[in-house]
Amino acid sequence: MLQSWLNRCKHLLAICVPVVLTLMLGACHSGHYPQDHEQLSEDERIVIRFSHVVGEETPKGLAARRFAELVKQRTSGYVEVQVFSNSYLYKDGEEIDALLQGDVQMIAPAISKLSELVPEWQVIDLPFAFNETEEVLDYVFSPVGQELLARLEKKGIKTLDVWDNGFKQLTNSQRPIQKPEDAAGLRFRIMPSEVLDRQFRQLGAQAEVYAFNEVFQLLEHEQIDGQENTLSNIVSRNLHYLQNYITISNHGYLGYFVIINQEFWDGLPEEVQEVIQTTMDEVTEWQLQLAQELNAQHLEEIEACQCIHVTYLDEEEREQWFQRLQPVYQFYAEKYGHQYVDSLPRFKDADE
Repeated sequence: MLQSWLNRCKHLLAICVPVVLTLMLGACHSGHYPQDHEQLSEDERIVIRFSHVVGEETPKGLAARRFAELVKQRTSGYVEVQVFSNSYLYKDGEEIDALLQGDVQMIAPAISKLSELVPEWQVIDLPFAFNETEEVLDYVFSPVGQELLARLEKKGIKTLDVWDNGFKQLTNSQRPIQKPEDAAGLRFRIMPSEVLDRQFRQLGAQAEVYAFNEVFQLLEHEQIDGQENTLSNIVSRNLHYLQNYITISNHGYLGYFVIINQEFWDGLPEEVQEVIQTTMDEVTEWQLQLAQELNAQHLEEIEACQCIHVTYLDEEEREQWFQRLQPVYQFYAEKYGHQYVDSLPRFKDADE
């Protein structure tokens, strides 16, 4: 199903990459890359600095590394993608500004992070809005999604593709969370998002914004009670060893827009763009499958580790949570537009 979706939607996004570009245009336009690329200086190659904030063994980290390796191989090293993981260059609150200023050429932030430029993208944060990844992808490439992507382009950002990280779960140190009221009084770390803030406030909890690379220390020092994240992010940072309880809620989606600085992309010769586009298409398809496999694997690890109590929500309980969180939908629709909510699969299917 995911394969067919990718084939249907490939034409909807131009896959592109920004570069720090100092190159001999004649060689590139001829379609031939220097074979003795190891002898080239950095100023004679196309160098792409790709920054991200998660671990190397996460779906995003592995995809970034695979992308870099394939691009280097297919251009005989003429195009070099330098990947910086774990917030080595920039924290998640800094990397979008770094991209816009040209300090890095490529990043893959959580969709929530782009709400600082186009706040309507907080629609992806709405709780229990999606049941599976394909629904999210269909939404992103729908007419309303294309409208929001166009707004990003006007800000100087080109969207390459969507990478998956699965659905978020709730962890905390205080008690099992089965019912919405169980979250009351707890302090949760969130990404910057009005929707996420209101989600926890509606539950009677407190939401505090911190960068992802700060979460481990915050939990270790008991400065917050819990957080929401995907299984791959939880396990890769060993957060499950710092928390006593996890609820497999799948309450919110966490995906990434792979984006580049438009100016750098516009400076690339077509031959290089074609290599980048083909490689990104291939890596994205691989990454989507990998994310699903890793999250399933990490759930097995959490269930087997005996280090954290696991609570599951059934469909009836998920519906109770959804009903409790309806005011969050109302807030979003009134502030940003009913059309974005009405296009969600939960509501769109009900109207058909």
